[in-house]
Amino acid sequence: MKFKTLLLALCFVSTASFAQDKVKYSKEEIKKMETYLFNEGFNLPSPKKTSTIVLKDGSSHKGFCGKIEAKKGQIYEVSIKDSISKKNETFNADQISEMYLYPSNAEKIAKVAKYMGNIRNFGTKKLTKNTTGERIHFVNQTVSLKNKKDEKEFLMQLINPDFSEIISVYHDPRAKETGGFSIGGSPQLGGGVIKSYYVKKGDKIMWLHKDDFEDNYDFLFGDNPEFMKKYPKKTTEWDYFSFLVNAYTEMSNG
Repeated sequence: MKFKTLLLALCFVSTASFAQDKVKYSKEEIKKMETYLFNEGFNLPSPKKTSTIVLKDGSSHKGFCGKIEAKKGQIYEVSIKDSISKKNETFNADQISEMYLYPSNAEKIAKVAKYMGNIRNFGTKKLTKNTTGERIHFVNQTVSLKNKKDEKEFLMQLINPDFSEIISVYHDPRAKETGGFSIGGSPQLGGGVIKSYYVKKGDKIMWLHKDDFEDNYDFLFGDNPEFMKKYPKKTTEWDYFSFLVNAYTEMSNG
């Protein structure tokens, strides 16, 4: 009897696995899933445009950002010159609720050059995100950097503000990208996919690397059966991450 029960359970597992493997996507669907929906991540603030810092006590401070201190690229201290009093002020991350900075022109120029240097970008990313004139939103989060250090408060750039209701994704300033190749100095073919982000769902925030994506797939999306049926773990790739977060959010809110 136990053997028959075990055999039946294995049969169900095999059937479920087969069903997952059967899901196929058209070329149009794959192209859509490869489109990068997150905002561009920036690391350097503009010292010429007014930044806004909102403290945990509710007070707001505006000024020109002269200096930031960071660990592993994540900001733990910000210094601004008040736009009215001209007084220099320094705030630690544990004092700040959120802040809005403008990216520096030098970094935007570098981002454009990088964009033009990879053919893959033309079909998956929008150049306008690299030249944005909008403010960049940073949020206070308590996180263990790369899941290895003691937890500490940092100001992290939210890169999916339009669909962050359930899963929030934050820029990893030290993230590497997948490699590609070029021929005779031509723009790079392939590669250019960001390998890691900081991701928050519920009370849990973690550093998510592409190598750990499959292990965390159920945690991120498993509570939505409709989503899991349409986008099974075995049929998706890390390249689709921004699309998957957006699709999951739309299907969960619908």
